[in-house]
Amino acid sequence: MNKKKILCVICARGGSKRLKNKNLKKIFGRPLIYHTIKQAVNSKIFNKIVFSTDSDKLRKMSEKFGAQAWFLRPKKLSDDKAAKMPVIRHAILEAEKKFNYKFDFICDLDVTSPLRKISDIKNSFRKLRSSKQDMLISGNKSRKNPYFNMVQKMGKNSLKLVIKPKEFIVRTQDAPVVYDLNASIYFWKRDACFKQKGPFCKKTFFYEMPYSRSIDIDSLSDFKMVEFFGKNNG
Repeated sequence: MNKKKILCVICARGGSKRLKNKNLKKIFGRPLIYHTIKQAVNSKIFNKIVFSTDSDKLRKMSEKFGAQAWFLRPKKLSDDKAAKMPVIRHAILEAEKKFNYKFDFICDLDVTSPLRKISDIKNSFRKLRSSKQDMLISGNKSRKNPYFNMVQKMGKNSLKLVIKPKEFIVRTQDAPVVYDLNASIYFWKRDACFKQKGPFCKKTFFYEMPYSRSIDIDSLSDFKMVEFFGKNNG
């Protein structure tokens, strides 16, 4: 049996509305994109690591760090309203056209999650590779719970729990365990990636990570939290 071909897609836009030039901002002495690219390279499980961007500056920088980036995204996939799945699929097709073969597995690593470990990437792939599932997605135990301390405003003076339990819950540890999707690691079997219609496939594994490796950078305060956990987690 031929060895399975695995593609890693890493996406980063040149602009960012909430935090200007987020993907170029330095953290631990390197641009943000560096950390995810190096994790992918050092995992040694990918046949190809492709960087998808609309920025020529990011494209050239990503190649210095070890990714391959020979194309820029079309405009329709470059604004802040563009969904990520079409961007990933575009990168897959560009890679398959360039290398003249189809991949068996696809991985998406988000550059805004730099605290993942290489072992998280490798363990995620092992879990999906040996299964009948179509997808794997990473996350962490949520710090809030819709059965206990998350509410929806029903008007100016009215609230309700997001999910009403059958019986009133007085302690958070008695509530059903829920998880945040941390946007750190996604793996698909190739065809499932093109068939997926919702946030994940019907046959999806969950890979749990601790909160300390799950922070998704979207603001300056997130940057500071990542720096704190990165320094204190070694």
